[in-house]
Amino acid sequence: MADKVLIVDDDPSICKLLEKVMHSNDLETDTAGSGTKALERLKHHTYDVILMDIMLGDMEGFEVIQHLREDGIQTPVMIVSGRNEDYDSIYGLSIGADDYITKPFRPVVLGAKVKALIRRTKNMMASQSSLLECGPFTYDSSTMRFYKDGEELILSSKESALLLLFIKHHGQIYTKDMIYEQVWGTTVAIDDNAIMVYINRLRGKIEKDRQKPAHIITVRGVGYRFVP
Repeated sequence: MADKVLIVDDDPSICKLLEKVMHSNDLETDTAGSGTKALERLKHHTYDVILMDIMLGDMEGFEVIQHLREDGIQTPVMIVSGRNEDYDSIYGLSIGADDYITKPFRPVVLGAKVKALIRRTKNMMASQSSLLECGPFTYDSSTMRFYKDGEELILSSKESALLLLFIKHHGQIYTKDMIYEQVWGTTVAIDDNAIMVYINRLRGKIEKDRQKPAHIITVRGVGYRFVP
């Protein structure tokens, strides 16, 4: 799914130009011709970045940004304005904007800055998150604990290593040799039945019926595949 940009500007011609630039960078767009419409859209929709003009018909873009941050909406905002005074850029950044570009702008520069802002925000969110979610399963890396449907799973170290491997690579088929290498740290089989034993134990803790597993699926003659 393409990343989505909300364009907030009361000049239709500027909106069309910004839409064209965003579409040329494979980004989807919505537009809002006033601060009020922007705030209303953001109550019901999420975006990856907001392009905000300062001079809007009903309020200043600065005021819109303040409302967003007060409401806990942390969507990155890039101010796109014809005003190029240092005060405007400094004030905008101080109240929660993430970047500032003045009109007239070079389309290629604007597109690159928007994509960089989206990428930077996603990387930051990923680094801050300690939760890995996969279907009904959750792994909290800060505590190294696993949960299914909100209830903690009590697992041994090998069972934990197995489940983490499956969660991170769900849908991928793992042979016994691949599992030995990833979980036991060796490509040489320690015990031909070891994996079957641990798979059976793990099934007993995460499956409703270990005899009819819905998550750890045996791919006969090959290995195992994890389904969330």
